[in-house]
Amino acid sequence: MNTMTSMPLRTLVAAAVLSAVALSFATVSSADDRTTPPRLIVKFGDLDVSTSKGAVALYGRIHSAAGNVCSRMYDQDDLAFRLNKDACLQKVIANAVSKVNEPALSAVFASKNGVSAPVVLAAIDAR
Repeated sequence: MNTMTSMPLRTLVAAAVLSAVALSFATVSSADDRTTPPRLIVKFGDLDVSTSKGAVALYGRIHSAAGNVCSRMYDQDDLAFRLNKDACLQKVIANAVSKVNEPALSAVFASKNGVSAPVVLAAIDAR
């Protein structure tokens, strides 16, 4: 369901996802310790990510943002960038998809990366 009240929450979740992912790569980066890891906010309040079409659109936005984050972390002429680019992209995207926690988005990620979709477990509230 895509309502106006969920848009700020989705934006907040997206910002947190990409911030956490960018921070997780701080140790991998060849950048100086004084440099702040890059952050990007991926907005998706306009998408219904529970549908295949919305999930594909969000995956595209996440992939684009991940490419931007990874390219900022390395000098693009540096050997480290060329060696770590694909791993960086996959890790950033996987973390973002995990944080969004939508089965349709997880399925898109799985199909694009040749992995099996994660299993979502639900807890039963015992009363």
